[in-house]
Amino acid sequence: MFELTLQIGLILFAVALLAGFIDSIAGGGGLITIPALMWAGLPPAAALGTNKLQACGGSFFASLYFIRKGMVDLKSIKLSLICAFIGAAIGTILVQLIDVELLQLVLPFLILMIGCYFLFSKKIAEDDRQQVLTPTIFAFTAALGVGFYDGFFGPGTGSFFALAFVSLAGFGLAKATAHAKVLNFATNIASLIFFIIGGQVAVVLGLIMLVGQAIGATLGSRLVMTKGVKIIKPLVVIMSFAMSIKLLWSQYM
Repeated sequence: MFELTLQIGLILFAVALLAGFIDSIAGGGGLITIPALMWAGLPPAAALGTNKLQACGGSFFASLYFIRKGMVDLKSIKLSLICAFIGAAIGTILVQLIDVELLQLVLPFLILMIGCYFLFSKKIAEDDRQQVLTPTIFAFTAALGVGFYDGFFGPGTGSFFALAFVSLAGFGLAKATAHAKVLNFATNIASLIFFIIGGQVAVVLGLIMLVGQAIGATLGSRLVMTKGVKIIKPLVVIMSFAMSIKLLWSQYM
């Protein structure tokens, strides 16, 4: 049974700060926070719901920082934001009705492929390249699809969004990371709404962690602005490999 003590609150605040820092750069913060929430005594559903609350803090402040610095033009991605939100809402509803066992089996290998793409691709750079999809098609395919995935399952959403922006929208890596965080905020909000409706959020603990997430995300966002590819690419690779190992370990060990 979960009981919020001062010690648990401080530990999870620190965990959220670290997760917010990493997540704003490379994604995968849930790899750190969800196990920590379950260690604290929350049941799985409540851990997922509370994680969405605290993740909203990190994604909001990272998004706000990127927008203020001019890295994101909200008007140009308005349709993608709407599609990502709708996709996440549908995914969150369906995950309660459908067996996700097949996705659990496939997911580690998909995330591993993302890590390999960022590790070996010569297309990863600071400068924008020619886009493959128009903004409208991108919204109804990549944004909607990754949004659905975040609501349905979740791990690696930031990495999937970043990959889509680099490979399909032609964005440079820093710009892709900034836009990925804004779309991730939309999907976090959508999922959080339905977790709250289901009563699966430990609000006080979630708010404590939200503050930690906000601090970590702000620090990480500044590094994205100053270091760009030098820090984003290695962290995306590391987090992709770490998520793959963690998911495989959970399934087979």
